[in-house]
Amino acid sequence: MSVPATAELFIIGNELLIGEIRDSNSHWLCREIHSLGGRVTRATILRDELDVIASELRSALGRGPRLIITSGGLGPTADDMTLVAVALGTGCQLGLNQTALAMIRQRYDELTSRGVLGEGGINPAREKMAWLPAGAVPLENPVGTAPGVLLGHGETTIVCLPGVPSELEGIFVTSLQPLLGSIFAAGLSRLRTITVSCNDESIMEPVLSSVSRDHPLVYIKSLATTIDETREIDIRLTASGDVEAEVCVMLEAAVSDLQDGLSGLGLANWERIDSE
Repeated sequence: MSVPATAELFIIGNELLIGEIRDSNSHWLCREIHSLGGRVTRATILRDELDVIASELRSALGRGPRLIITSGGLGPTADDMTLVAVALGTGCQLGLNQTALAMIRQRYDELTSRGVLGEGGINPAREKMAWLPAGAVPLENPVGTAPGVLLGHGETTIVCLPGVPSELEGIFVTSLQPLLGSIFAAGLSRLRTITVSCNDESIMEPVLSSVSRDHPLVYIKSLATTIDETREIDIRLTASGDVEAEVCVMLEAAVSDLQDGLSGLGLANWERIDSE
């Protein structure tokens, strides 16, 4: 079974770090990448600061993930500087991309024709969104105005997405699908949940540790709750790979050993099958 392709996420925006807006993009991206059989190794929230973003990008490239996704900072205002930072971090020149410019013009004209906006065409602020790192490819945004951006750098692919959740998700499920299919090579993830009649993780710990040790390719996690609110704890078991039959066999073996171990402790438990 092949090793899952890895991804890192940069969630960019001052508004996130002052608590003005709640970050939902990292949660959504982690879930989607996991469902494709990939593995997110880091998710970092960064300020809209050129040197900070560029420095973090260089560090990530040194770790060599297969995919880096940035969220936020693609808009027309001065504080939207992700593409400048990506150019700086990768050593690429920034230039006006005519394909991106045509996408932006068409989108503003369309929104104006529908009465959503009062003026179509290109102005300096809108043109700013078409200045991309050399070699980058714009990705159509089916929801908003700022194109996504795809840039290869060595073995890593960098994808820049808007911070507005509907726009990020729109590009991810449409324009980005061919790339994701090639990176994750039809990978998949399967999940099982075991619910245990117990509210004390410490009692279950020897069994959890033993099963985790015997099944190192299955991620096992007990989901603690406020101890006096419920008498049950869920344990989730997740396995990823590129051959479904192998993933399912691996997962079912871990589930069986876990249930046997919990029964040996006198703990009632039952399985729930979750699709991912």
